[in-house]
Order: sequence, then C-alpha cells, then structure tokens
Amino acid sequence: MKPTLLVLAAGMGSRFGGLKQIAPVGPSGETLLDYSVFDAIRAGFGRVVFVIRRDFEEVFRAQVGAKYDGRIDVGYAFQAMDDLPPGFGVPSWRAKPWGTGHATWCARGEVREPFAVINADDFYGADAFRKLTGFLTAASEGEAALVGFKLSRTLSENGTVSRGMCEVSADGWLRDVVEHTKIAAAEVGRGEGKKYSGDETVSMNCWGFLPGFFDALEGRLTAFLRRDETYAEGSQDEFYLPAAVAALVGRGGLRVRAFTADSDWFGITYPADKPGVVAAIRELVTRGEYPGVLF
Repeated sequence: MKPTLLVLAAGMGSRFGGLKQIAPVGPSGETLLDYSVFDAIRAGFGRVVFVIRRDFEEVFRAQVGAKYDGRIDVGYAFQAMDDLPPGFGVPSWRAKPWGTGHATWCARGEVREPFAVINADDFYGADAFRKLTGFLTAASEGEAALVGFKLSRTLSENGTVSRGMCEVSADGWLRDVVEHTKIAAAEVGRGEGKKYSGDETVSMNCWGFLPGFFDALEGRLTAFLRRDETYAEGSQDEFYLPAAVAALVGRGGLRVRAFTADSDWFGITYPADKPGVVAAIRELVTRGEYPGVLF
C-alpha cells in the first residue's frame, strides 16, 4: 500500500495574507509545497491530503490542488474549531486554532494507510521522503518516524528561530523533543561563546505514522483539553504535534525511529530569507536534482 502525504496547510491563508501571496521560489514559479509534492511522488507516495480551512477551500483547490491532477490522487480534510473529541466544545473565549496536533487529528477520516505529515511551507528535500517511504513500508504498529535536520542547516541569518531539539538514543530511537526558542545563527558553531554545536538534530515537523496513530493522538488531545490550565477561561494554548508525540514516547505508547536528512531544510521565516531560498533552489535545478518545471 502506497503511503499518503498529509500536508498541514490550514494556516496558509493567515500566514501569507491570502493564497495568492504564496512565495514562488522555483525557476517557473514553483512554491516550496510544489517541491514537497514532487519529492513525495518520486519517493513512492500514492496520495496527498491537504488539511485546510473551509473558508478558503475553493481558492485552495483552484490554485494549489488542481496543479497536481493527473500526477497524484488529491484529497482534503478540514480543520475546524468545533471538531473535537466527544464531550468537548469550543469555549466562548477561544480565538486561536487548536494547533498542529489537532490539524493532524482532523484528517482521521481521510487517511487509512501509512502516512507522512509535513508543513505546507517548508522544503525538506528528496532524501527526507525516501527515508519516510522506506520506514512506512516496513513499520510495525506502535512505531513512527521522525526525519530531523542538523540545526546548522535550519538557521536564518535574518533573525532568531525556534527549534525542537531531539534527544535520540544510541540505537536511533527518539527519547524526547524539547523546544528551544530565540536561537540566533551567531550562537551556533565551534568555539567560545557558542551555545550549540550545529550538529544537534532538530524537528521540522516531518513525521511518519501508521493509521493507528490517530487513536493515540485523540487520547493526547483529550488529555490536553481536560487540563484545567488549558481549558480555563481565556487560554489560547495550542496542541502541538511534536509535544503530543513526545508525550506518547515518554509514556511508552509509541516508539519513534529518528532519522537525520542528508539535505538542507529551506523555509522563509523572514522576508529577507527568500533570496537565499531562491538561490538554493536554482542551484539544485542546475545540478539536475529537479527539473526546471515541476508540474
């Protein structure tokens, strides 16, 4: 059974100020998402499911989903504030979406095969998808995968970043993911005054799961909603996928194989990051790793 690529895209409308402003980075106007779908197809994925919001479904289908017709089966799941486990409702004060863990859980009715989860606006590289396909075709129930990246390959020269630092056992299994915030490029490297070596493995939300993960994720979502400090009046806490995975690992409910990608991660954290991303993509095309026109 070919795996499915689950793309978390419900935040695209707000982050980019409208889908028309998704940044083109490829030589023919390709977006970072286009490269992920292209890499997934050639790695052996058979379907892509986009988690989006209902309010921009029509424009997303027309501007994004339609370009993949005939190349891969396309499906949609919808993140809605009121899509919650039985017994829970949306508090009157809640304004923010419930987070990436909730977005993933909202796809439970659309995904019935092994699947990967990625962000819509990140570049992970062909090696990440090959590693996910290899894992998902041989994984056992109760196992999952993380494809991480070396910290030094995920920084921005234009500002600080937040990264989930991965603690990995000697035999390659994830022990924990701990969020580090405000990491500056100047803090990374060798020598005096450096806080990080740059060789640390960090999570960029690139995961592989089996369908049974949805039940485990629902258990963590229910626990999140039951916490007094979360469901208390005024709270805008989010249910993040890495935190849910780390909690399952810590309780012995999930084993996560940790891989490190042999490639750079690209993303546009700050507007000034775009020229560097464009240049990096151009270099990959020049080396023949991608065609000049993807779709």
